[in-house]
Amino acid sequence: MEIKEILAKCDHTLLAPDATWDQIRALCDDGMKYQTASVCIPASFVKQAKQYVGDRLAVCTVIGFPNGYATTAAKCFMASDAVANGADEVDMVINIGWAKEARWADLTAEIAAVKQACGGKLLKVIIETCLLSDEEKIQLCKCVSDSGADYIKTSTGFSKGGATFADVELFAAHIAPHVKIKAAGGISSLEDAEKFIELGASRLGTSRIVKIAKAMEAGKEAKNDGSY
Repeated sequence: MEIKEILAKCDHTLLAPDATWDQIRALCDDGMKYQTASVCIPASFVKQAKQYVGDRLAVCTVIGFPNGYATTAAKCFMASDAVANGADEVDMVINIGWAKEARWADLTAEIAAVKQACGGKLLKVIIETCLLSDEEKIQLCKCVSDSGADYIKTSTGFSKGGATFADVELFAAHIAPHVKIKAAGGISSLEDAEKFIELGASRLGTSRIVKIAKAMEAGKEAKNDGSY
């Protein structure tokens, strides 16, 4: 698989709590240059970023992030506010405690409410797989499928672990046909990225693939100018 095909599936991500506008703008520049699927950024930068990129790049943000225990009303407000500010895509974190209590109907209802608040924009649902059993993950595949959300996503990248091949395989076996998969957290090589895509991921949450593309580009330039 060519690197440009992988880049086209990447949500180029910067969610550090100390992120600055200069860093977000640089992320947007990279996203436009390397034609990533989107940039995934904190909600406070969405309006500024969308004004900066216009229609050249999709802007994604996160809500209920990273712990997922905000109220449903708060998550719905965050989603509608993000969309009003120009977000094209929203990644929400589920209430993980509800999953531990097997409150599947409540989880489905919350996701459906947030999807409605997105006003037709893409909704990806982060279930934080590293905190769940396989049985809980399978139940959440059903919740996401029944809710009308567009994607199920493995991880925030802020907990004990990130995406695994096994989790993407499990998702692929249990989601409804209309639901897509996003793998996120710890994707650090082209080989891993390609493997996640082969297993069924349509999106990858990572910043490292762009870094790899830059390094490859720099290597080519060095070779072409005859440098030693």
